[in-house]
Amino acid sequence: MSNMIQCSIVSLHETLFSGQVRYLILTGDYGELGVHAGHAPLLTTLPPGPARLMKENGEEEILFLSGGFLEVQPDQAIVLADVAVRASQLDEEAALDAKQHAEKMLGDSADDIDHAKAMKELDDALARLKAIQALKNKG
Repeated sequence: MSNMIQCSIVSLHETLFSGQVRYLILTGDYGELGVHAGHAPLLTTLPPGPARLMKENGEEEILFLSGGFLEVQPDQAIVLADVAVRASQLDEEAALDAKQHAEKMLGDSADDIDHAKAMKELDDALARLKAIQALKNKG
């Protein structure tokens, strides 16, 4: 059995990655998931968070996923995400601004505040910052 697994990461607008990887690490609903060749079949939702790919050539790539779904079979992993972006393309200042905006909305006592929307915005901003931090730690 090969120690590689076919991985595809697809967003609404593009296929961000398709190829063989040594492993894939994603943030799942209950924490980090590690996927290697031979993994048991799995279907799960993904909250916003980083994804780390260890490519065939030993290079690690870090992506940001806005959330979505992961399907794993013993020889392949497929990620379907609303938004998938390479961490190197994320804007840290914009993520910090979005975090502050969401925190301000959540702290506002006005009745017309959509708390679910503010929480989603906050989760997304924190996940982007986590992906940026993972990229910084890699280097």
